[in-house]
Amino acid sequence: MLEQTFGDNALGVTRIYSWFKHFTNGRTSNDDDTRSGCPSISSTPDSVAKVRATILEDRRRTIHKACDTVSPLYGTCQCILSGNFDMRQITAKFVPRLLTDEQKHCVKVCTELMEVARNDPNFLLIVITGDESWVYGYTPETKQLSSQWKSPVLSQPKKAHQVKNNVKSVLITFFDMEGIIHKEFVPQGQTIKAKFYCDILRHLQEDVKRKHPDK
Repeated sequence: MLEQTFGDNALGVTRIYSWFKHFTNGRTSNDDDTRSGCPSISSTPDSVAKVRATILEDRRRTIHKACDTVSPLYGTCQCILSGNFDMRQITAKFVPRLLTDEQKHCVKVCTELMEVARNDPNFLLIVITGDESWVYGYTPETKQLSSQWKSPVLSQPKKAHQVKNNVKSVLITFFDMEGIIHKEFVPQGQTIKAKFYCDILRHLQEDVKRKHPDK
């Protein structure tokens, strides 16, 4: 009757008699009993610590190489990494370049400033920034100095309005959202060092006070 009802899923005769005996002795559940299984002899606290130390020593080390170092089975080592430490092996992500510590600090500062600017609409009004640029000298030439004789068959000569010469200087400019606050040319032969910038910043403070006397 059981085979007609359950087909291939029906229990065998031996199994039926075994369950009948259990229920006769007072059993009320048909769930399997929990079993402790075979005691682990390789996944000990000592082996777990060794596997962790081996992987942290070289994160590119494979499970096979870790097994050669600490001597547990492959499956045990894999279970320790995934079960005990929730670790998995992933490939490195390719990026255009790796940032230095100084560049990472700059990124952090810029991110914080952007966050402040989003939360405070008046933040940019108090920001003063600066820039350095090379400025070249030009030698203007009057029309009279550039005049020359020509015959009717020759075309009129051409010249640029300005000709750049070898004279150049560094122009340091500070500005805010409203425009330029302070600008200063670096004298020829002057080395731009901390002391020179301190003098410029003093001049900048004076210009800011003149431009914003109420601040």
